Amino acid sequence: MSELPNGYRDRPDYRVDVLARTNLITAEFDGRTLASSDACLLVDEQDHGLVVYFPPESVDLDALEPVEGLHTICPFKGQASYWKVPGAAHESVAWTYRDPHPPAARIAGYIAFDQSLARVSIGPGHFTGVRP
Repeated sequence: MSELPNGYRDRPDYRVDVLARTNLITAEFDGRTLASSDACLLVDEQDHGLVVYFPPESVDLDALEPVEGLHTICPFKGQASYWKVPGAAHESVAWTYRDPHPPAARIAGYIAFDQSLARVSIGPGHFTGVRP
């Protein structure tokens, strides 16, 4: 059995659920669409709100620039790296986990937006023909 990240050793019942969505989801900042996709992942993490992660190819990376040297560590997901909108007053608006801990491996490379800064809108989904 592989070694669990530190957070799970301290709180073995902690949940980070990753759910695939077919809804058309967009992220806007200051009136500009930064991302739009119907293949997002919805992360429902205990002790946090719901967070939408966009596939990297759906994000307008020309509108963002990496925040050099800014990284945070989540004991359940791993190390996050950040992006900012050039010229905006905020230090960062988006983040990614390039190499998340195994329980959150599905979000690797996906990009999430700070929902207190960016407007994330969830539209209608579509039936894929698969039932659980």
